Amino acid sequence: MGSELSTNGDVYSYGILLLEMLTGKRPTNERFKEGLSLHNFVKAALPNRVVEIIDPILLQESVRGGIVAGITLNENNLGNDEYLQCLNSIFKIGLTCSTESPSERMDMSDVVTKLCSIKDKLLRPTRFYRGIRTAYDTKPTGI
Repeated sequence: MGSELSTNGDVYSYGILLLEMLTGKRPTNERFKEGLSLHNFVKAALPNRVVEIIDPILLQESVRGGIVAGITLNENNLGNDEYLQCLNSIFKIGLTCSTESPSERMDMSDVVTKLCSIKDKLLRPTRFYRGIRTAYDTKPTGI
């Protein structure tokens, strides 16, 4: 952002990287000119339009892996879908890390805590009983 080097700059870069990975869009994309930025693009879409901004490849991979059922690009059932709620939470982390004011950015220890909490929410065993498979559902093959 043109200031002196600091860990706040690293936090900003991490936030932009998260947004880039989740949207599949680079901050240098032609779309982000004349006041629109990747940060503002995501901020305008949250919380109700996560499906519209998420990289379609991520949705395809999650459906193929059995994590998500019944998501389409025209259906925004965020309140009912735990996977989309978790994506929304990760987007919020990216936004908080990439705010313009360094003093408003998250501390990286808080980022790690929140990401671990999101991971635990996605992988908790109750998902198996709803017919959704997780990485913990597969049994190890014999040695």
